[in-house]
Amino acid sequence: MKFRDLSEAERRQLENNGCICREWHRVKVKEGFIADNIRNVVFSGDIKIGVLRKTFYTDGGVPKYSGIYNASIHNCIIGDDVYINQVKNHLANYIIENDVVIESVDSMAVTEKSSFGNGCRIAVLNETGGREVVMYDELSAHTAYLMAFYRHRPALVQHLMDMADAYAESVSSAMGRVGQGAHLINSRTIINVSIGPFASIEGVYRLTNGTINSCEEDPAYIGPGVIAQNFICSCGSIITDMSMVTNCFVGQGTVLGKQYSAENSVFFANCQGFHGEACSIFAGPYTVSHHKSTLLIAGYYSFLNAGSGSNQSNHMYKLGPIHQGVLERGSKTTSDSYVLWPAKIGAFTLVMGRHYRNPDTSDLPFSYIIENTDESFLAPAVNLRSIGTIRDAQKWPKRDRRKARRQPDSIVFNLLSPYSIQKIVRGIAVLKDLQKTSGPASEYFMYNGVKITASALERGLSIYRLGLIKFLGNGLVKKLELADYSTEEEMREALRPEGKTGTGEWIDVAGLLVPKEVVLDFVDAVESGEINTIDNLNDYYRAWKDNYFVWAWNWIVVTLKAEMKIDVSTVTRDEVSAFVEEWRRAVVSLDEMMYSDAKKEFTLKSQTGFGIDGEAETKAMDFENVRGEFSKHPAVRDIIEHIEKKSALAAKVQSKLEAIRVADKKTTKK
Repeated sequence: MKFRDLSEAERRQLENNGCICREWHRVKVKEGFIADNIRNVVFSGDIKIGVLRKTFYTDGGVPKYSGIYNASIHNCIIGDDVYINQVKNHLANYIIENDVVIESVDSMAVTEKSSFGNGCRIAVLNETGGREVVMYDELSAHTAYLMAFYRHRPALVQHLMDMADAYAESVSSAMGRVGQGAHLINSRTIINVSIGPFASIEGVYRLTNGTINSCEEDPAYIGPGVIAQNFICSCGSIITDMSMVTNCFVGQGTVLGKQYSAENSVFFANCQGFHGEACSIFAGPYTVSHHKSTLLIAGYYSFLNAGSGSNQSNHMYKLGPIHQGVLERGSKTTSDSYVLWPAKIGAFTLVMGRHYRNPDTSDLPFSYIIENTDESFLAPAVNLRSIGTIRDAQKWPKRDRRKARRQPDSIVFNLLSPYSIQKIVRGIAVLKDLQKTSGPASEYFMYNGVKITASALERGLSIYRLGLIKFLGNGLVKKLELADYSTEEEMREALRPEGKTGTGEWIDVAGLLVPKEVVLDFVDAVESGEINTIDNLNDYYRAWKDNYFVWAWNWIVVTLKAEMKIDVSTVTRDEVSAFVEEWRRAVVSLDEMMYSDAKKEFTLKSQTGFGIDGEAETKAMDFENVRGEFSKHPAVRDIIEHIEKKSALAAKVQSKLEAIRVADKKTTKK
């Protein structure tokens, strides 16, 4: 924009409008400037003002006119159609872009050269330090994961931190920015804060040294009573309701509200924090805490649902609060649950009660950990048959609140995956080994701080086997459904893997499921300087997500051979047909277990408290009118439809396989 000096007539009009400036020559205006809408303003320093002509309407249809009213403005560039009114103290050192509204703000200033929260160190997991994550605007869960957990690769960590620091330096400035269309209303102190386009800031108490990233398609919102210091908010994030945030990164679609307190923590895509407290946590995607008295401390989580009063403790120490814990993807904690760190809880595990013996159940996923007489009992695999587990897996992608085009967090939502199934394979081996070493007559077995009863072990082996067959069959049947083939050789060609990538161990890099070998190659490339920009990092993560299904199939091929004795390079039609039928039975069996689990919600016991003033008939009618009929419940219908769908799919594939048999028979006759 080109600016010119004020004309003498414009200067006189401003003074007549109650404006004051000791150095009018430092006030520049854009061609088309009209002085009518600038009243009772004290100008100082270098000032540039655009064209102020727009009329807009607030809640209730009240018209307001672009302009500057009742304010003290120092060293600011003000764009077109801006509305500034009632700045009690001062607005200093800001670039105010077009269509911004600033009204009833006590003070807003950049006091020195600032990186606006970029480059700040966040002490996750260990309160005393050692796993610091450096935050910056484009920080992804995956980069943060590598910073925090790959301390055995110091060169990697240093390179990642250097990139973050370089970015922080690149955005450092003595001038702040308020992006186009942003609204700042009824707020007190805002110091050294950069504000993105279309952000809405309303009724905040104090914001210091931070960035509020925002965009038109996914604006950020900072609401009443918020106190935030050393922070970065991402597009679509919400912090409101007197929440207190210190040294925190808040990812896309994350909501912190209802007096939530967070310190030295990172929250990535679609997290939620209400009422409770977070201290030095790594909250991977979909970490959720809704209830009062819930403390998450010194832990790593993703896809977590924390019940009311959930608590973890790192205070059984002699050398400071150094203990940490991991609740792997998809875990849940019930009301009043407690885990003493250090501990590691396996994926998709439900934690009930209080646990003091530092359990490690990472090789026994989909389990229940239950307190009984001050001891921790483990029921392996039972969460595989839980309707709640399936419901969670279905709702996560549906609850993705991110709307921004750029999404640093690349998330793989799959419940059954090489990551979780490899754990099932290890779990089967663990349980069989326990049987072997303890003897078949044992009533219970000890494993890494938990007890497993003999009946729970046997049941776990059975359910794990069903889960293994289901996943392997899912991949095989999908390949057979989509491919064109008329001979066994063509069938085998359709099942051929696409390389060897993914055939080894898989890991969960904060929501992104990826072969470990790929991550290690990436680490080498970062350490060597081959990957040296933040954009490079995020490009790799997106590529990993895009390649998930190709790499997963490669893993399935290897595991089919190892666990099911099916070699896709030599497999016959009859062998495939037999396995497809085994897959169908496994899927139906698990679905029937889920059906039975869902039915528990409609038993007489579940009706307790219904029909408050009536007898049995009234109770039943009240229950049905509130909860609905069992057969019509969406989750129940989903199970029935899933059985029908998978049975039809099995029949379709069997038909294609039968066509091979018929064709081979005709060829033999000839």
